[in-house]
Amino acid sequence: MNVWKALGLAGMVGVAASGALVVRSERKRRAYAPDEVRDQLHQRFAAVSEEPRPAVAPPLSRGKQLIGKLRFSRER
Repeated sequence: MNVWKALGLAGMVGVAASGALVVRSERKRRAYAPDEVRDQLHQRFAAVSEEPRPAVAPPLSRGKQLIGKLRFSRER
């Protein structure tokens, strides 16, 4: 029975610790002024828009050719 008590106590401590972390991060988030948040968002957007976009892969037409060859080889 002592194992279950320890497990329950550990669970309660974990919940309290995670709640404290959430409150701490919320305080940190609310400490920003609206202008600071807007400036950070603009900086992030500028950084993302400057990154090169990945090249689009060409269509896989070779797969159709291989399927045709497989069909032909089965008929023999």
